[in-house]
Amino acid sequence: MGSDNMQKKLAVLIDADNAQPSIIEDLMTEIAKYGTASVKRIYGDWTDTRLKGWKEVLLVYAIQPIQQFGYTVGKNATDSAMIIDAMDLLYTEKVEGFCLVSSDSDFTRLASRIRESGLTVIGFGEKKTPKAFVGACDRFIYTEILRKDTTAAPKHRERTATLLRGNTKLVNMLRIAVDASADESGWAYLGNVGQNIANQAPEFDPRNYGFKKLGEIIKAVQIFDIEERSSTNSPGASIYIRDKRKKNGEK
Repeated sequence: MGSDNMQKKLAVLIDADNAQPSIIEDLMTEIAKYGTASVKRIYGDWTDTRLKGWKEVLLVYAIQPIQQFGYTVGKNATDSAMIIDAMDLLYTEKVEGFCLVSSDSDFTRLASRIRESGLTVIGFGEKKTPKAFVGACDRFIYTEILRKDTTAAPKHRERTATLLRGNTKLVNMLRIAVDASADESGWAYLGNVGQNIANQAPEFDPRNYGFKKLGEIIKAVQIFDIEERSSTNSPGASIYIRDKRKKNGEK
C-alpha cells in the first residue's frame, strides 16, 4: 500500500447483529491496510444479552456503541440507524472511504450510493453474504479468513496446481484479467492484473485459496510464464506474466 492510501480516513461502521466479536482484532488489522479508522461505530440493541461479546471489546478498540432498540420482533432495527449515520458522515465528515461490516443485503444500496459519491467502500462479511452486497463494494473481504490462518501455501506443488487449474471460475478470471492488461506481446504487469481482478470480483482474495499474494497463486497454477524486470525508477523488480498459450500460438 502506498503512503497516500495509508493516510486515507475511513469510517468503520459495524452491524453488531451480523458480525462476530471474535474477528475484531484481525478486522482492525485488515482495515489498517487501507487507511486510518477515524470513525469507529457499532450498531445494536445493547440491552440484548446476545451482544455481550461485543461489549467486552468496545473499550479496547475505542469503538463507539450506538443504541438502537429492537421495537419489532424479527426486524433488524440497527440497519436504519447505520444507514442514516453513513449518509450523515458522507455529507458532513471528511472521510474518504467506508468499511461496512455486515452480512446483510440491506446495505447494498448504501454501498452503491457511497460509491456514486466517489468514495471507496470496503465490505466485510461472512461467505453467506448475498452477491448483490458483495458486488456493490469496491472490495469485499470474507471474515472467515480473519478467524484462521489461511496464508500457508500447500506443500504439494503439483497437487496444488491441479486443484487450482480445476477451478474453472478462477482460471477464467485470471486469464481474462491477464488478457485485458497485456501489451501486444501478451505480457501483463502483475499490478494491473490485480486491479483488473478487483474490478471483476470485489470478493477475490488470495487468502481464500490459501495464499498470501496474487503472485503466489500465479506461480502455483502453472499456466502463466513469469518474468521479473528491473527498472531504473524502482529498487525492486517488477513482475510480468503471460498466458503460456500465447507462447504456443494458441488463442
